[in-house]
Amino acid sequence: MASKNTKKPASKSASKAASKPAAKPASKAAAAPKPAVPPAPKPGSTPQLLRGMRDTLPSEQKYWHFVRRRIENLTRAYGYERIDTPLLEETGLFVRSAGKYSDLVEKEMFTFLDKGGDNVSLRPEGSPGVVRAYINHGMFTLPQPIKLYYVGSMFRYERPQAGRYREHHQFGIEVFGDGNPAMDAEVVLLAYLFYKELGIKTLVNINSLGCQQCRQNYLTELMAYYKPKRSHICEDCKRRYAKNPLRLLDCKEPDCTAVRDGAPHIVDFLDDECKNHLMRVLESLDEMGVPYVLNPHLVRGLDYYTRTVFELTPADDQSQTPQALGGGGRYDNLVEQFGGRPTPACGFGLGLERAILQMKTQETEPPDEFRPDIFVAQLGDNARRKAFQMFEDLRSAGIMVTATFSKNALKSQLETANRLGARYTAIIGQKEVLDGTVLIRDMESGMQEIVDFNKAAHEIRKKLGKG
Repeated sequence: MASKNTKKPASKSASKAASKPAAKPASKAAAAPKPAVPPAPKPGSTPQLLRGMRDTLPSEQKYWHFVRRRIENLTRAYGYERIDTPLLEETGLFVRSAGKYSDLVEKEMFTFLDKGGDNVSLRPEGSPGVVRAYINHGMFTLPQPIKLYYVGSMFRYERPQAGRYREHHQFGIEVFGDGNPAMDAEVVLLAYLFYKELGIKTLVNINSLGCQQCRQNYLTELMAYYKPKRSHICEDCKRRYAKNPLRLLDCKEPDCTAVRDGAPHIVDFLDDECKNHLMRVLESLDEMGVPYVLNPHLVRGLDYYTRTVFELTPADDQSQTPQALGGGGRYDNLVEQFGGRPTPACGFGLGLERAILQMKTQETEPPDEFRPDIFVAQLGDNARRKAFQMFEDLRSAGIMVTATFSKNALKSQLETANRLGARYTAIIGQKEVLDGTVLIRDMESGMQEIVDFNKAAHEIRKKLGKG
């Protein structure tokens, strides 16, 4: 019941205020705090990279090109289609998926209010955005399964270290609408094959978190085990005990791993259906020849996983806590959690910086995939103008061509052609300009041939066996 208000005579100032027109409610944009204007840099000072960020220089690009080509070949062969989602999403998307007490949400996200007052975050991982897109665009009405992949930047506010940057890149796949254990095995296989094609041997660590009921039964036993041992675990784990006890198994602190080693195993709490699912996944991996180890302590760092979870580590890393090269698993409840239809789903995310670092550690040099068919060399201004024309004729004819138009000396141009591994060099000098010809040199044998300028593209295609 509403309380009875006692009327009091309005004060003079109150009456005066009441006579004024009511102020309009502040707009959302007006309510948002204005960002502070950063101080201007000192004149002549050199801008520096932000901590945890990096430049990828031209000398590094051969690794990235090699990795992206392997991704394209692998996903095409297995029938995955590319999807790109925004770098910026509403913060609630990641809180709902990862869990508000996960390290990702509590410590690692780049979160801020935009000028309109909306709470937004740079994406820390790929799965939530892809799930949102699956629902938003009605992909559940299409024939299932939907098999998607992405390659892009992710952002984590964490301590920078080798292979881990605050902006890093991930290759990920997401499969919707298929709950068969064979699909779990395919997802694991693709992660394994990706590293195999980079020349990196990996070991798959795999576990099952079961369904919600299995997990609840397990958590009761896990908390009972840890309760008398809380004085022996780190401060983060004491907090996890109260808020997210499954993450107790994920801590890498020596004291915590010692306590963890005696903890009950979740596989002992799986019901028959979840146990059968895991066994069928492992049987498929055996048939595929994928090396794996059943790791009872593997839980991953996100709340949405159900049943299968896995990580890949270097096969030759025998340390107590080998560096994870990526991982994933099944998340059958996430689409429904986001407001969609109940939809089985699974996927993975692999860090590309870590993959490239592993290639360098193993001294795996990517092959030079750009070897030009022909190099166009020229002598003098008139010849340079004709060389531009020939370059475009060759490129339009589907011939891989390169040149250094700013150089004048023939010797330095031929040296560049040799360094790039060009099979032929087209040479245009003043005489060739007057005659309407071009000199074609075979860079391996040194033999030369004069051909008509207008027929050069056709002749070169014949030499290359392209028609």
